[in-house]
Amino acid sequence: MKIIHCSDIHLDSKMEANLDKDKAKQRKNEILLSFKNMVQFASEDKVEIIIIAGDLFDKNKISVKAKNIVKDTIKANPNIEFIYLKGNHDEQDFTDGEIIRNLKTFNKQTWTSYRYGEIVITGIEFGEKDNYEIYKSLMLNQNDFNIVVLHGQESNYEDKKDKTEIVNLKELRNKNIDYLALGHIHKYKMESLDNRGIYCYSGCLEGRGFDECGDKGFVLLDIKDNKINTEFIKNSTRNLEEIEVDISGTMTTTEVEAKIDNKIQNIEKENLIKIILTGKVDINSERDIDYLLKRYNNKFYFLKIYDKTTLEINYLDYQNDVSLKGEFIRTILKEDIPEEEKKEIIVTGIKALSGEEDLL
Repeated sequence: MKIIHCSDIHLDSKMEANLDKDKAKQRKNEILLSFKNMVQFASEDKVEIIIIAGDLFDKNKISVKAKNIVKDTIKANPNIEFIYLKGNHDEQDFTDGEIIRNLKTFNKQTWTSYRYGEIVITGIEFGEKDNYEIYKSLMLNQNDFNIVVLHGQESNYEDKKDKTEIVNLKELRNKNIDYLALGHIHKYKMESLDNRGIYCYSGCLEGRGFDECGDKGFVLLDIKDNKINTEFIKNSTRNLEEIEVDISGTMTTTEVEAKIDNKIQNIEKENLIKIILTGKVDINSERDIDYLLKRYNNKFYFLKIYDKTTLEINYLDYQNDVSLKGEFIRTILKEDIPEEEKKEIIVTGIKALSGEEDLL
């Protein structure tokens, strides 16, 4: 049996943190299309079950368009069972009470299980019962192939009164779990749970901000004779990439440009790029960030540049200067403060005065 594990799709996200109105609207549509593309993949690859491990939507007010697309997509694929566990962002029933035959859900009161031959998929939503009670009540048959679905942050501690979205891995070990399908973390991760099973965060289908960089997609499970093969399937329309460029030793914007060119030559143009300039640079060096933004803006779907460089300064070179910098340094050197603190203040001050003309 083939099963898809996905999560944290966050349909109807505003997408306005970095993008203008038009591109934000386009990215919202691309997330919807990523969901449809995943379902199309499932249909073509004879996948029988899609597990959505939480945060299908991003907020409690869901657009009519998003509701209809999800409902119509599910109903148009009757040979696929959609098993949906609500996450902390899923506050509204997108079905509006409509019964969809191939949509299965969970609840917050008790563990719910769905059997497909020897494969059993079990889950519960956090929020009402104490986590201690949840783990204690999980009973799985050792002869079944057990998939457990939860949405929360992985942890190894126990809190009997905690009702937050914490997945206590310690309490789930030795429970006859073969595959723990998790949602909440937006990056793909798969690790051993115990001697029998593994746990996996599928990550999201599309990165929405620069805290969600890299490949995004879903996990394809192929289960035969109680043995599982897993494969991460890239599904995103675009990637977000954060690129550090060390510009130490450069003196001009042209030299910085050459360093950036070397770093971005293999980055696909449809991606969203965040360039971070790092390293130590001479106080007399120049780099025009506005120019660089215009230089690379049309090369990618979206681009931003941050200057995180530090000035390489020997502040004693300015000690006798007839300038604002020299006067500032002499003033700080006279202060009765620790030497390391003097250095920090002087470097910060020189950086602030680096554009000032000599006035004395």
